[in-house]
Amino acid sequence: MSKYVFDKQKWQNLTIFEQMGNIGSEVGRAFAARRRGDTAAMTGAWRRGLDLLDATAEQLARQKSPKLREVLRARELFAGMEDESLEDYFMWFAVATRKDR
Repeated sequence: MSKYVFDKQKWQNLTIFEQMGNIGSEVGRAFAARRRGDTAAMTGAWRRGLDLLDATAEQLARQKSPKLREVLRARELFAGMEDESLEDYFMWFAVATRKDR
């Protein structure tokens, strides 16, 4: 979707909690940029977030994982940029990842 390139192999080696926590970083950046009126930064973070969500969804689809439905719903909500509570939703994945370190 965007010109942003990331290492999909490395991405696939992350746990779902790590992936969702990283996606949450882009979600947070997108909403923060929108609040400050920075359209360019918001669009960049939004595109990166969607790219990461798509990569996670592709992986879960290949695995036939029941988690796919939740990831696709999160993508749908983020794509619309309507529900800022997504920041809190994704934050818990980052917290869970750090807890195990």
